[in-house]
Amino acid sequence: MKKMILSVALLATMSFVSCKDQVKNEGEEISAETTKEEVAMTNISFGVRGNCGMCKETIEEAVNAVGGVTAANWDKDKKKIDVSFDGSQTNEMAIHNAIAASGYDTEKVAGNEEAYNNLPGCCQYDHEMMMNQSGEMKAEDHSNHNH
Repeated sequence: MKKMILSVALLATMSFVSCKDQVKNEGEEISAETTKEEVAMTNISFGVRGNCGMCKETIEEAVNAVGGVTAANWDKDKKKIDVSFDGSQTNEMAIHNAIAASGYDTEKVAGNEEAYNNLPGCCQYDHEMMMNQSGEMKAEDHSNHNH
């Protein structure tokens, strides 16, 4: 009887070890999928008009709401956004359209007029302002904006 109990206990231990190995293999498959996703990542930069920190928040929220976007950073001074996204889940035009729907002009799509009119006063930008600027043009932009 003791031999039978010992055999059952030994068998249970062996089953546990093989389940543990299967879990490791599943984990390895997951990391292989992650690598595939990294290969599909796309980084883009383009101009977006706006004025202030509230603009930054609204623009970045609009971009981050697009499925597949992993990072968005709008630069207030350069009027430019940097976006990282999974190219298998979205594309550049979907990102431009999301920004435009929130009321902001991009290099390719004009902002939605009704959304623009609902922006706070400090966010209602000059529709002629330069976009996608280098840091050197910043001073010129501010002098024109103050007149």
